[in-house]
Amino acid sequence: MSVQRKRRGENNIRSETAEKTGGVMKKWWKNEKLRRYLSTEIGIEYKACLYFFAILFFYSMYLIVHGIYAANLLHMLEMILATYGMGYLQVLVLDNFDEAEGLTRKELLYLLVCAALYTGISYLGGWFDGNMVATAIFAMYCVLMYICAIFANRVKRNIDTEQLNVMLQEYKRGGMREDECNGDDKTD
Repeated sequence: MSVQRKRRGENNIRSETAEKTGGVMKKWWKNEKLRRYLSTEIGIEYKACLYFFAILFFYSMYLIVHGIYAANLLHMLEMILATYGMGYLQVLVLDNFDEAEGLTRKELLYLLVCAALYTGISYLGGWFDGNMVATAIFAMYCVLMYICAIFANRVKRNIDTEQLNVMLQEYKRGGMREDECNGDDKTD
């Protein structure tokens, strides 16, 4: 069997499977409220994971510098709860500022508020054993963390926009099939 026939056979199997499950998926996916909810929750998950890792990294480096090679699980629980809480605050109240186009006064204010909240939580939770120098450095680290997130999100958005524009131009010229635009790779 030639490679092209084999590919066509695989594509037919994919199409048949999509037809069998497509009706349920299409119906489920058209629920706008559910889609908005999932989009919000996924955004919060993304933020919580990103910021938890960044905070945990700083905390781990603090411990290593002080010759401690085991992290306090209660502190880690506080960190993940704080990042989830902050994620909800950012998305629902603070206009998702870390995904803004740039760093305006509003984003800078929100950034400082979130950094201050994280710093306050770290002090109250005793993450750095009441060490004011470490807490102050953590505050600056949080500001830097948010600045990096804003610019990383901006770069990612620009790359995605550029790729979508190229795909749209190809589609308009008839150079791409619909399944290629959806990200289905048929060159296996």
